[in-house]
Amino acid sequence: MPAASFADALVRLRHRWIPTHVVGELMSKSWIDNIVPAAILILIVVVFGSIVPNFFLPANVSDGTRQIGELGFVVLGMMIVVVGGGIDLSVGSNFAMGNLLALALTNIFDLPVGIVFVAVVAACSFIGLINGLLIGVLKLRAFLTTLVMLIGLRALVDTLLLTYALQISAGYYDSAVWDFFGSGNILGIPVSFVLFIVAAILMHVVVSRTRVGWHVMAVGGSRRSAHNAGIAVRYTVCLTYVISGAFCGISAFFYAARLGNGGSYPGVGMEVLALTAVIVGGISLGGGRGSVAKAVIGTMIVQIISLAVVQLGLQSGAGQLVLGLILLAAIGFDVRWVKNRDKILSRVYMSPTYFALPSPPSTDASSGSPFAANDRLGKVDIHGEGQLDGPEDVVFDSAGNLYCGDRLGNIMRLDGPDHKEARVFAHTGGHPLGMAIDRDDNIVVCVGGMGLYRVRQDATVEKLTDETNRSLLSIIDDSRLRLTDDCDIAPDGRVFFSEATTRFDMASWPSDALESRPSGRIVCYDPATKATKTVARNLTFPNGITLSYNNQSILFAESWACRISRYWFDGPKAGTVEHLLGNLPGYPDNINRASDGTYWLALMGMRSPALDLALRMPGFRKRMSREISIDEWLYPNINTGCILRFNEQGEVLESLWDKTGANHPMITSMREHKGRLYIGGIFNNRIGSLKLDGVDESWTGPSSYWGRA
Repeated sequence: MPAASFADALVRLRHRWIPTHVVGELMSKSWIDNIVPAAILILIVVVFGSIVPNFFLPANVSDGTRQIGELGFVVLGMMIVVVGGGIDLSVGSNFAMGNLLALALTNIFDLPVGIVFVAVVAACSFIGLINGLLIGVLKLRAFLTTLVMLIGLRALVDTLLLTYALQISAGYYDSAVWDFFGSGNILGIPVSFVLFIVAAILMHVVVSRTRVGWHVMAVGGSRRSAHNAGIAVRYTVCLTYVISGAFCGISAFFYAARLGNGGSYPGVGMEVLALTAVIVGGISLGGGRGSVAKAVIGTMIVQIISLAVVQLGLQSGAGQLVLGLILLAAIGFDVRWVKNRDKILSRVYMSPTYFALPSPPSTDASSGSPFAANDRLGKVDIHGEGQLDGPEDVVFDSAGNLYCGDRLGNIMRLDGPDHKEARVFAHTGGHPLGMAIDRDDNIVVCVGGMGLYRVRQDATVEKLTDETNRSLLSIIDDSRLRLTDDCDIAPDGRVFFSEATTRFDMASWPSDALESRPSGRIVCYDPATKATKTVARNLTFPNGITLSYNNQSILFAESWACRISRYWFDGPKAGTVEHLLGNLPGYPDNINRASDGTYWLALMGMRSPALDLALRMPGFRKRMSREISIDEWLYPNINTGCILRFNEQGEVLESLWDKTGANHPMITSMREHKGRLYIGGIFNNRIGSLKLDGVDESWTGPSSYWGRA
């Protein structure tokens, strides 16, 4: 084997068996931020477990987890405030007040534990409400407001201690429930720690799965944008401080039940511990970025360090010094990570693979090839010129009216029979791509970035589906539809549609072309059950799709692979994919039925020798993506295209070209209707139509599918 061929084979094997794209997909996950604090936590446990005597004794572990639970509630409250774009320096004083109130209500007034818990949480929540009103509603500065609250509330606690400290210390509260919350266990685990984990799980659901959590994230990310989106910013900010106060009350309740300490020390420096835990966990001080998992990890790091410093017998203040140094390092890392994460991701996410195409067939006019260039599209009639913007696909209803999409998210209608004037028929909110007409003359349309929609004849728009079943081994969440492309409808009403790629969105299609990685799929939506299911995976930019005449399979284009494939959804071959027509001279797009039992195919652009060669050089394409702007990348030429007609055996029967490029420099679709071929292009401002010779001039798409004229 020649050296060049051997090297080529090695590159092919490497990119086939080593999933280089996994690194980028891992980096794109939001939870990747947890890796650094998790690694720090493991390192701290290992280091202090080695140097601190008896660090892992059951008694030490039990006491440590109990204190982690108490601090954890305060950290959860601080986390929600920081994510919302604020800061709460009053948590330590609020905690001290809650501790004093709990001891007074038990040791002096002998109230039931349930009433004590409610009263403490309500009182601390009220302090949070005051902070929230001042900061959220009156728009005072969070740092100064909570600093003043810290000082004032601490002074109030010290004043009350002078009056009630003796009564508290002299009292005795005899309650098994109170003792259980202070020193009890559930399955050998401290109660406070168990309830902290439960609260953390519930908070995770709230932050990541509910409207309230999304609003807090949005407000923390940008208050102006959140306001413009209709979010009640002031009251959302206020709510975060109320939640912080409530968690302080819960923590104080457990602390009081455990120690019964009525002195002035409880809560001192707690704001530093909580803030350190939040930042060490990786929650951004700038707001809008954070998670409950990070708060939990940060709590464990800070509490383990504090306990280790005490057990090492370091002098007073050493623990605060250690925490201060950790806080400084965490802030520095957070600033650098936020600044550079997107840069790192952009360099590692792009992962070109090896993809070799055979030499393309000749398109020379004198070659005698079925792809030979001609000028059959040079004299097409023009419809809606200047009234349309990017009609990617065209479709007809049973009345002969033409529909297409545009860049503004509209479905445009050109009334038959002349199809001269275009008007807005409906608005989808995204970019309409491939379309199909169902049995009731409704338009089923793939909307890029949004999913599969239906537009009824009364112009109402409804979503059919925007998600499918998630792949079992997928790192990225591929349940959401990112680039639905084209669709067609089976006789039983099932809609089969293509999603070109699960790795990029509509605006990033050049990135998918540069990768040429099989990340697309065919999805089926069943209106009878409202279920959506992926039926074929690992396809190379599946694009145009059409129901075959046998009504048991669909034909679909794999654009970057330059081939047409078939998916059998019924019959003896059901569930299988086979290649029908390969080695095309260009990049196939939409496919539609022809009146004689064959199929029309749009080539949106022609292959180039430079890109064909680059597809065998993934390292070269990787460097190109890193070192030059996207405007200068090698990617598929989509400025020159043509139309092909092929049969069920995969034989190309004829081709139609516009050599001058004056009428249709870029072709993405065509649809035969009553003896004419109507042509669309995603970069065009018009629709063209060509009179076909020797065809059935009564044939229409609805008649072929649904038996209507």
